[in-house]
Amino acid sequence: MDFNDTPQEAEFRAEARAWIAANAPAHLHDALASSTFGGLNTGGEDPIEVSKDWQKKKAEAGWACLMWPTEYGGRGASPIENVIWNQEEGVYGKLSSMFIIGHGMCGPTMIAYASEEQKQRYLPKLASGEEVWCQLFSEPHGGSDLAGLRTRAEKDGDEWVINGQKIWTSGAQNSDYGILITRTDPNVAKHKGLTMFFLDMRSPGVDIRPIKQVNGQSGFNEVYFDDVRIPDAQRLGAVGDGWRVSLTTLMNERMAIGGSIPTGVPELLELVQSLAKDGGSAIEDPAVRSKLADWYAKSAGLRNTASRAISALSKGDIPGPENSIGKLVAGGLMQDVAKFGMDLQGFGSVLMDPKIAEGSARFQAMLLRSPAVRIEGGTDQILRNIIGERVLGLPDDMRADKGLPFNEIPSGN
Repeated sequence: MDFNDTPQEAEFRAEARAWIAANAPAHLHDALASSTFGGLNTGGEDPIEVSKDWQKKKAEAGWACLMWPTEYGGRGASPIENVIWNQEEGVYGKLSSMFIIGHGMCGPTMIAYASEEQKQRYLPKLASGEEVWCQLFSEPHGGSDLAGLRTRAEKDGDEWVINGQKIWTSGAQNSDYGILITRTDPNVAKHKGLTMFFLDMRSPGVDIRPIKQVNGQSGFNEVYFDDVRIPDAQRLGAVGDGWRVSLTTLMNERMAIGGSIPTGVPELLELVQSLAKDGGSAIEDPAVRSKLADWYAKSAGLRNTASRAISALSKGDIPGPENSIGKLVAGGLMQDVAKFGMDLQGFGSVLMDPKIAEGSARFQAMLLRSPAVRIEGGTDQILRNIIGERVLGLPDDMRADKGLPFNEIPSGN
């Protein structure tokens, strides 16, 4: 691994750092820095408007969606330059959270499969934050098996009629458009009868219902489709080729969210140095120090794995399936650390107000959001399969429904 910038990378870093220093909303720095996991503190200002303003400013100066082609609103930058930008943007990068799905997953899928006219129409507004996109994949019956989806798309002339339900759709209530995977042929194997589209989220028949989460947020949604009509021109890829199209989305999803999961280890180190326990600080307790050492080693492993990937990007390599390790380890680590941080606080752990809770209630926020982290973007089980089969070369997981037409797979009903 090489941790040093090349001369070209150092020049890019200096340019990015100077622009951020001159243009970032510095008055929001402290509020953003105090944001708990799953929440965005913008000091009382509207988080959507603040986020859109920052994104627009970046787009106008050529700092939005850096790896996209310039004609679509990007910069044509290299992957390592994108990493450098994210490092330099720092706390202000939290203002990009509402755009992660659009920029990191929907945009690359549109670049790969949309028509040139569609790319020119939709991508610049997506890059600038003027239009927000969501990803309509997960379903109640499918669980972690995306190919088990049941939302139907039936051809009617030059249109497709959509009926079904999606769930856990992040940001749907604030989205203008979404990419949607559907089943167009139930008579073939489940992976072969899928087709991808993009649609206007305000289309007649689209019903968005926010889900109240245990942390008080409503970032996820149920989305129902009742005879929703989508023009065939908004199909992405060939009919029946939706699984291959979806792999483009999923590959970019792991890259987009895998490195953004906090481990909680730095926060725990800060907490145990200030928290009183048995007449001294918690860090003096050998049991606390043992756990902290174990978790610090894991977090260091994650950092080094990320650095290895960054070094590969710097050399022009493409990230592989081993990047699933980051999300798998970080999700479980954050949950364990959050539980321990709350245990140390005792009865004080029931406090949710960052102004009065120990550790600014960061561990409470992590724990309440952590179950979703271990599901979204690929469950722990799916990630283990990917690592086992595609990284370690182990035999494929047994699949009883392999090759069966979808309508012949036992449903348990």
